[in-house]
Amino acid sequence: MKPLHTKTYNFSAISIKSHVADHFRKFSKKVGRSHTETLESMMNFFEGNQISPNESLGPNMTTMENRLKKRINALVAIIKNIEKNQTKPTNTMLQLLFQEDKGKEESSRVDPIFEAQPLITENEELQFYRNQYDVVKQQLHFIKSDLQRLGDSVTFVKGNFGGGYLKINLTQEEFKNIINNSTHVHHHNETKNGR
Repeated sequence: MKPLHTKTYNFSAISIKSHVADHFRKFSKKVGRSHTETLESMMNFFEGNQISPNESLGPNMTTMENRLKKRINALVAIIKNIEKNQTKPTNTMLQLLFQEDKGKEESSRVDPIFEAQPLITENEELQFYRNQYDVVKQQLHFIKSDLQRLGDSVTFVKGNFGGGYLKINLTQEEFKNIINNSTHVHHHNETKNGR
């Protein structure tokens, strides 16, 4: 039986010195990959990091570290400059403004004076609510009578085209009186005590 998926690779031979080949085999075993994967990962590393294998990384890493330190020091200097020239003066101005506001508030602050409310007895309070109930009851009676009058004056008129419509059989003055009475009912709710 043949395996379903067989991978076929094209191999090519490279002539290298035997001591270099032995060194590469040991290195490949350390990495734990095949010779092809080891060589491919090495080439990807050099090309990806734009490093030449002929250069030594010692001085190159040191110079890169020194460049990073210089950039970090430059950023720190910029932040200190911003703090010195922008943040601290702005903060000082804000504190002065708040101090002035506090001084104004303390000098212009007047404690409110509440008038003493007259004490009422339970009977007076009960009488007040009874009177209010009577006023609201009377207003309700007026609204009901106006609504009844409005309902009685409505007739249905059958239209020539489509459905009919409702017609109010009142003069314009009578209709305005009903509307005015219903809109002004709630405005007469004030009492003698203003409650």
